[in-house]
Amino acid sequence: MKKVLLVFIFSTLMCTAQQTKKGILNFKKIGFLYNNVDEDSFLSADKDYTYTADVYKFQVFYDLGKWKSLDFDLIVQPQKQTIKHQLINEQFVTPDEDNYEAKRAEFTALKSINLYGLEFGLLIEQKIFEKLNAQVTLGLGLATINKRTERLAKGFTFIENASLGLSYKPFKKAFIYFGGNIGHVSNLDTQQPNSGYTFAGYEFGFSYLLK
Repeated sequence: MKKVLLVFIFSTLMCTAQQTKKGILNFKKIGFLYNNVDEDSFLSADKDYTYTADVYKFQVFYDLGKWKSLDFDLIVQPQKQTIKHQLINEQFVTPDEDNYEAKRAEFTALKSINLYGLEFGLLIEQKIFEKLNAQVTLGLGLATINKRTERLAKGFTFIENASLGLSYKPFKKAFIYFGGNIGHVSNLDTQQPNSGYTFAGYEFGFSYLLK
C-alpha cells in the first residue's frame, strides 16, 4: 500500500512539474466543491466511533491530455475539513495504554476538529451526451489535523479519496457536478495512533471554464 501511495505522489508531482514549465497559472478551469462525509454508511460503518465532516475545496484544473474518448485533468485542491468525532466504545482505549482512563474521558467527549490540506486529483472524464459527462477522480493529499483522537495523532496526515459522478454543462463555460465518494484519513504510521478514519459521502460543485 505504501509503495502504491508513493508511486501516486511521484506521478502527480511529475504532472505538476510539466504544467509548471508551461506556467503555473496556465490552468483551464476553476471551481468549488462541497463534500459531506460520514463514517456511518453501507461501506464504512464502525460502531466504535462517529465521524462526520463538511469539506470545502477550491479547485484548479490543468489539462493533461486525451486518450481515445477519455479526457484527463489534474485537479489541485486546497481545502478545509470541519470534522465532528466521538469515541463511542471506550474499550477501544485499552488498559495497557499510559493514562488510559484519562484518555477514555478525553476521547469519548464530542470533538470539533479542523483539517487543512492540499489534495491532488487525477480526473478521468467520458462524454455521455452533448452536455453530460461521467467523471472518475482519484485523489491523494497532504494535510494537518489540529486535535488528536484515539484513532489519529495530531499533526501531519494523508487524505485519500475516490469519487464517481456526473458533470452537466448548462451554459457555454459553466459546469455543475454531483457525485459520491469514499475516502480515508491516516498518516502512514509516521505517528501513533494511526487507525485513521474511513468514510463515504456525497459531493456537489460548480466550475467555470477559462479557456
